Amino acid sequence: MTPLDPLRPRSRAEMRELDRLAIERYGIPGLLLMENAGRGAAEIALAMLEGEGAGGSARRPPRGRGVLVFCGRGNNGGDGFVLARHLHNRGYDVRCYLAARRDALPPGSDAATNAEICRRMRIPLLEHDEPADREAMARAIASTELLVDALLGTGARGPVREPYASLIRLLNHRRAPILALDLPSGLDCDTGEILGVAVRAHRTATFGAPKLGFARGRGPDFTGRVDVVDISLPRELLER
Repeated sequence: MTPLDPLRPRSRAEMRELDRLAIERYGIPGLLLMENAGRGAAEIALAMLEGEGAGGSARRPPRGRGVLVFCGRGNNGGDGFVLARHLHNRGYDVRCYLAARRDALPPGSDAATNAEICRRMRIPLLEHDEPADREAMARAIASTELLVDALLGTGARGPVREPYASLIRLLNHRRAPILALDLPSGLDCDTGEILGVAVRAHRTATFGAPKLGFARGRGPDFTGRVDVVDISLPRELLER
């Protein structure tokens, strides 16, 4: 048996296979993997908001402090919805901005399930295709204290399309720190190449293992500090 090395960088194909085996062989629901990912990322977001190592007296109350989560239509967006729930429960003023209409989320998908939970929790879910929601996002982003990139995941290939490209440029022109989920949107998971435009993150919460592209090409310039979130993939899979 090879030594356990969960920090060995993985390709998109390897991560897809690890997820598949966790679900099919071990019976771990994809919804649970998403919950673990989003909750772990929320802890990193809290560290950014509250200041790591700061004493309780140095921390500012969460009420009124804005967090804006940019979500795509896939699992990466679902991770963002989970993070939003946990930060909402901690008292932060959280809004989600979906780069599509809500009915564009695949019916029955884990992302759609978490979007519905957010709706029932009355977490604002702004839709890019609604002009009024775009205006609300523009107002919210001006005062937000943390931006979360949950737009595109490891499966992204080829030039980033609209509206994602414009949203990435918008994120990059804000002063608030950016937390990327799994990898910065627009960064190729395997090569570290920029797919036309990419989020320049201050910190990346990556799930299960680092990605090959983090140390290749332009990867180091865009990930910021990388934290590996344990999503409870079985040890035996990580030893493969």
